[in-house]
Amino acid sequence: MREHPAHASALPLEKGTPVRDLICITDPGQEQAVALLSIVASPHDFTVLGIIASAGNTTLDHTVENVFKVLELAGVEGVPVYKGVPQPLLRPLVTAAHVHGETGLDGYDFPPVVGTPEEESGVSALIRLCRAAPPHSITIAQFSSMTTLAVALSEAPDIAGHIAEIVMMAGAYFEVGNITPAAEFNIYVDPHAAAIVLGSGIRLVMLPLDITHQLRNTRARLDAFSALGNECGRAVDQLLTFSETFDLAKYGWDGAPLHGPVVPLYLLRPELFHGRQINARVETGSELTMGMLVADYWQITDLPRNVFYARDVDADPFYEELTARIARLR
Repeated sequence: MREHPAHASALPLEKGTPVRDLICITDPGQEQAVALLSIVASPHDFTVLGIIASAGNTTLDHTVENVFKVLELAGVEGVPVYKGVPQPLLRPLVTAAHVHGETGLDGYDFPPVVGTPEEESGVSALIRLCRAAPPHSITIAQFSSMTTLAVALSEAPDIAGHIAEIVMMAGAYFEVGNITPAAEFNIYVDPHAAAIVLGSGIRLVMLPLDITHQLRNTRARLDAFSALGNECGRAVDQLLTFSETFDLAKYGWDGAPLHGPVVPLYLLRPELFHGRQINARVETGSELTMGMLVADYWQITDLPRNVFYARDVDADPFYEELTARIARLR
């Protein structure tokens, strides 16, 4: 099913518009490593004000180190890295070592990390960076659980007026769940935080499992990264080959789904994404369906339509664009 493209509702940057001021909140994760690589490969599109590591795919100590692994692989210096909130608001931390390995970035032999995180906390940095920015000028690239963002919005509600949009890889409706039968992982890790963000009144773009399951890392697509001949291309192939083992056994498809890169690719090529403005809420009361996204895709209620929800993506040009970005790196 195809509906209007994302840019009909989500107002992408027009030609000649200044680069986006971007704050990334991430818990790499092989596929999030690929997303970060595509961002740092795009300095004419993004000014990365900071990267905030989250707990999620693995614990916070690993995700902080993993951010530096990616930056140093790409030869990027000068991007401040902060520690986010180490655990969910109300529930124990759930990780995904069964997919990503104990470090979260198993599958490629990274050299020892040189960089160290800033002393300022991720929450404090997020508040400071937003307050220092003009109104509606910051883009939040939200790759992980939303704890840090929810805490910042709760402590400093005024920062909402400085955020242009939050683009998140989160949720599912047609594909339902990937960590429980009812819930997508990023929301399930901290459903209470997700509920705060969805109720923030900020313009939200949700890139759910419904599209990431259309983006499959076939062997031909992975080989195309190695064929670039650069080290980052080889790393992408090796990382995604490692993490696909679990999903190939789970789904029986010709390739594992690709999650994290949907965020930068949406920002770069919004015309590849198709969906509609809907109301979306998160279940926080039932253990059976904890973290389930209640997506009113068929507009059954009159509740405010708080999310642009992507349902379809054009896979071939998506991979072409992603591969071209990785080709820019060393």
